[in-house]
Amino acid sequence: MTAQTIPVLNLQAFKAGSDSRAHFVTALGEALRDTGFFAVTQHGVNSELIRSAYQAAQAFFELPEVVKRKYERPELNGQRGFTRFGREHAKDHPVPDLKEFWHVGREDSTVYPANLWPNEISTFQVTLSELYRQLEGCAQALLAACSLYLEESQNFLPALAEEGNSILRIIHYPSIPPDAHPLSLRAAPHEDINLLTLLCEATEEGLELLQRDGSWLAIPALPGQIIVDAGDMLQQLTNGLLKSTTHRVTNPTGLRERRFSMPFFIHPRPEVDLTPLPQCVAATGGQAKFPQITAGQYLEKRLREIGLAPQI
Repeated sequence: MTAQTIPVLNLQAFKAGSDSRAHFVTALGEALRDTGFFAVTQHGVNSELIRSAYQAAQAFFELPEVVKRKYERPELNGQRGFTRFGREHAKDHPVPDLKEFWHVGREDSTVYPANLWPNEISTFQVTLSELYRQLEGCAQALLAACSLYLEESQNFLPALAEEGNSILRIIHYPSIPPDAHPLSLRAAPHEDINLLTLLCEATEEGLELLQRDGSWLAIPALPGQIIVDAGDMLQQLTNGLLKSTTHRVTNPTGLRERRFSMPFFIHPRPEVDLTPLPQCVAATGGQAKFPQITAGQYLEKRLREIGLAPQI
């Protein structure tokens, strides 16, 4: 069996209490300080639900292009519904990524745009809504552990993300087109925008993280594991104590098979202040490395940089 290349943590250890809980908190913090990545098992997200979500995703992405584009709303800056192939690019990368995707946001919200749902796929809404709910439950537990590592109350980060602008992204990486640009990748090197990302086991390999020596480390997609990484918002809030690590999705060699993945991006509410925490400033040299900015302002800036929002 393929071995995981990043630390593997069991979420039930955090819920067990006492010594197991303390060990989990330390291991999580050290992983986010070192590489910004770890894998979590016993996470509470139903494996059958993940498989059903991938089946619903495949059914949608196999629809004719004209049907899929009925659910594309440019005015929403790609934050709900369908985003066509080749629209998004990594920050500062000259060519688009080789992917198309669908975004699911928080349901029953008066703050964020309403979700779009494809009428053609009967299982899509109920399956993806439940997956969103289960992933958010897992994320709240991980944020609680991260809060304790930062010497805050365990409710600190979960409170920032409560009713936050979190997004479930369902990605389809089609077979590589024969006329693809030589510089194009399924996902060019980038860092995530948000607090934490939870990545359900992808259907094919390809995820790699950039190590400190400049080499790329492959992260296998293993059954029962969710890959977790820190985003730029968490890095900013901790003044760089916790790392938002560059990662990519490579193109396949040999067979040009397609790939599906489902990252869940945990966002705080738009009004949350991302000014670095004093204890993190003290732990990283005593000088704030990042400016004062709200989560909403940060997201708007990054959406423009990756091509989903129009330039001002």
